[in-house]
Amino acid sequence: MVDAVVLAGSPNNGLLKECSPARYEALIPVGSKTMVEHVVGALLKAQNIGRILVIGPVKELSALVNNERVSVAHSPGGMLENIGAGLKLLNREKRVLLATSDIPMLTPEAVDNFLEICGDMSGDLYYPVLSKQVVENKFPATRRTYVRLKEGVFTGGNIFIINPAVFQKCVENGQKIINLRKSPLRLCRLLGLGFVIKFLMRTLTIREAEEKVSQLLGGIKGVVVTSKHPEIGVDVDKPGDYELATKMMSS
Repeated sequence: MVDAVVLAGSPNNGLLKECSPARYEALIPVGSKTMVEHVVGALLKAQNIGRILVIGPVKELSALVNNERVSVAHSPGGMLENIGAGLKLLNREKRVLLATSDIPMLTPEAVDNFLEICGDMSGDLYYPVLSKQVVENKFPATRRTYVRLKEGVFTGGNIFIINPAVFQKCVENGQKIINLRKSPLRLCRLLGLGFVIKFLMRTLTIREAEEKVSQLLGGIKGVVVTSKHPEIGVDVDKPGDYELATKMMSS
């Protein structure tokens, strides 16, 4: 049993603004409920989720997620600040599930399966990937960003397991990588020539990517797991996604 943090603090000032006037993306309605309600509802029905903490606009969220297992807290800033705030409020937990609020098609089965494939959770960070075939078999109209590795073509999920004790280390080292994103040469030096060549030649394996990310984030134990539940990877961040989710949640 693990507790969960739902990130619901992103303002609705991007592409979804043309779909809804809601102030926050989490409050955009999809069918009869808002996106965050769909996500919280799936987590509440999952067998292995305990408490749920939603980070975002407290007043609006409090009116939507009225359940004794759910609490809300103010969003202090961007995504990393919100994660940090959530983990601090759940400071006694050894592992916490993180979920974005823009995956309204999330199901309890997808959540429980993710927790199951994470095993004993001895790792510090668990990150799910989904094959392109799995995603398009269920959602043929969706358009996602994919990466080709030796084992196939994959996209990332939007739920994670993290060890709160390593979060600050991940942030500090992750920021270094972000700072190099506009300097390809320095970024390649950081990643290593062999790693870059394997990626370009499409011979990089999942395990090699896992090891490199773990190293770059300060030597934490990162684990990539492969999910067969595309609902964890199909987020709503543009009008086409919104149309798909609305159609799926209304059927």
